[in-house]
Amino acid sequence: MRILVIEDNADIAANLGDYLEDRGHTVDFAADGVTGLHLAVVNDFDAIVLDLNLPGMDGLEVCRKLRNEARKQTPVLMLTARDSLENKLSGFDSGADDYLIKPFALQEVDVRLQALARRARGPQARVLTVGELEYNLDTLEVRREGRLLQLNPTALKILQALMEASPAVVTRQDLETRVWGEELPDSDSLRVHIHGLRAAVDKPFAKPMIQTRHGIGYRIAPPDADG
Repeated sequence: MRILVIEDNADIAANLGDYLEDRGHTVDFAADGVTGLHLAVVNDFDAIVLDLNLPGMDGLEVCRKLRNEARKQTPVLMLTARDSLENKLSGFDSGADDYLIKPFALQEVDVRLQALARRARGPQARVLTVGELEYNLDTLEVRREGRLLQLNPTALKILQALMEASPAVVTRQDLETRVWGEELPDSDSLRVHIHGLRAAVDKPFAKPMIQTRHGIGYRIAPPDADG
């Protein structure tokens, strides 16, 4: 995540920055409210750590301007030494998403920031991607080069198995079990469905993606992958 820390206490800012960067986050800093607001408006952060007591402009005003004037909805975790209910309510009223009282555990800051960022992103679509081929598991839509492909339910099951394993080979037995369970069909059924899958995924396009490993099974890979 990319995180903005707006904190005038140099020691607290340094501790937060070191901890968050050690966990793979990118951290920018501001030591006053005016600078912090400017950075928050002109950049896209995944989350903001905002101290309440800041020089130039306090955290409440920074948050209000961020929400009401800049119309930015970046998640804000407000830090403060004020632990009264009235102060917490003021923080939330200004537009803060979460509130943490000093002193705090650095691990808790990280966990809360990740939770805020996930909430802001909303539900994420489950999409399998192999090269130019995409399969949205939620909508059951398959596209290659942006073109919508029409596949029956059995072909979708086979495609999902191949895409999840890509670029590895999936054996015939594994594919048959994945699609039909214990009630295996006759020996030609899988071959017939693979033929239909190729007709949809490969035939309309210049290069094939579905590959046969004779005597073993099948795999799907980008057209430029090593055969």
